[in-house]
Amino acid sequence: MPTESPESVSASRQIRHYVRARAWCEWEDFDLWPDRVRADLADEDGAVWPPFLLLAMPGIDAATQRACATRWLKARLESFHAEGGSRELAADVPGVSRPPGPLRIGYLSGDFHQHATALLMVEMLEAHSADHVELYAYSHGANDGKGMRERLVLAFHRFRDIGGLSDMEAAELIRADGVDILVDLKGYTEGSRTMLLAHRSAPVQVSFLGYPGTSGQGFVDYLISDRFVTPAASADDYSEALACMPHSYQPHGRVIDPTIAPPGRAALGLPEEGFVFACFNQAWKFTPQVFDVWCSLLLDVPGSVLWLLDAPHARGNLRNEAMARGVLPDRLIFAPGLPQAGHLARLPVIDLMLDTWPYNAHTTASDALWAGVPLVTCAGATFASRVAGGLLQAAGLPEVVTTTPEAYAALARALALDAPRLHALRHRFEQSRHAAALFNVLAYTRALEAMYERMWARHQAGLPPTAIDMADDPDHGGDPVGR
Repeated sequence: MPTESPESVSASRQIRHYVRARAWCEWEDFDLWPDRVRADLADEDGAVWPPFLLLAMPGIDAATQRACATRWLKARLESFHAEGGSRELAADVPGVSRPPGPLRIGYLSGDFHQHATALLMVEMLEAHSADHVELYAYSHGANDGKGMRERLVLAFHRFRDIGGLSDMEAAELIRADGVDILVDLKGYTEGSRTMLLAHRSAPVQVSFLGYPGTSGQGFVDYLISDRFVTPAASADDYSEALACMPHSYQPHGRVIDPTIAPPGRAALGLPEEGFVFACFNQAWKFTPQVFDVWCSLLLDVPGSVLWLLDAPHARGNLRNEAMARGVLPDRLIFAPGLPQAGHLARLPVIDLMLDTWPYNAHTTASDALWAGVPLVTCAGATFASRVAGGLLQAAGLPEVVTTTPEAYAALARALALDAPRLHALRHRFEQSRHAAALFNVLAYTRALEAMYERMWARHQAGLPPTAIDMADDPDHGGDPVGR
């Protein structure tokens, strides 16, 4: 029976240590990790890092993220070829003819249940026009029994469970279904089936929504994004052609249940008086620099508290870190996880949402904005660090997008200490947000269909993938309310 070499065991242990340190907010050697990653990438015998881990690591730029993704997949292509995966990659697939009719779009995911990805896209799936697209789901995840799977099944023309199939068998099924464009919703997140795409399951293959970065290989043709998240100048950081939506790349699917009464502060364990800062990002997105800023805000704003999503393993460490920065630990208040409707109902009690960097709020930013809560973000230069900024632009709140930690801290402090200014911002947002591009599901869906049509037309013409910018499309790029 084969065994791991001492070197691979050591590398695996190092990566496991990093994962635990981030999840538990154990920051003793935090600043050493970027150099360790760069050293491993420069050493052909160095640890092969999962690409997802680099997205939240400060000091790692998008070019390094691409190099990591390329190396990660290269290390797995040997087993892919051993399985028989030898089909041509994107640039070598010839144009094909097909009968007229709706494009067949396949969505590949393990998250067709009560998951952030499904919550974001369910209304978009339901809004697709049967005249333009025929939807196929390829699910490799379990049904959690919470009702979302049943709703999703109704949105698809066919819903296939491929959990028991090998990548090759699943690829053959997708080809047999005649799928024109296969859209991977997982990328390098946990439980993904990215290698399935290496079998060239469909003529055009796309990365969308689930992974904010590049695949690093040529068998994914397009990455769906937007102009803010991936400016044209960043194209070399991605192996895919950038396909930019006209406003935000992120669809929106949120309904606040009117039968759930918004709870008061006391019921949520919050003080009746005082300013409530909040961040509902997962604790592994926190960094010492971000926490420095948050604690400085608590010190500068009397009576304020920081409301965080509970992280049992990290709770004690975060309170210790707060004390080390001169903040009493009881000013950190931890919120239990709730079903989506209950979570959305509690958000309006927040005065100001605070973002993390270099991995921003993604779904949590969308949640806050849908609930009418402004978010202050610090936009960086990588996909994951620009998502919240793109959402704020599409929501009509560009003034709360900053680009340095200093500007982020100054803006959050100013809003917290100037009640009329914050009230005016929230009032204006409340009056305008329902007409914002971010929340126009129908206009978003029509633009996405048009994007798919452009991808397919290029493939039919025998042309390689190229950048697509739907903001330049006069039918889909200009009017945020789709008129």
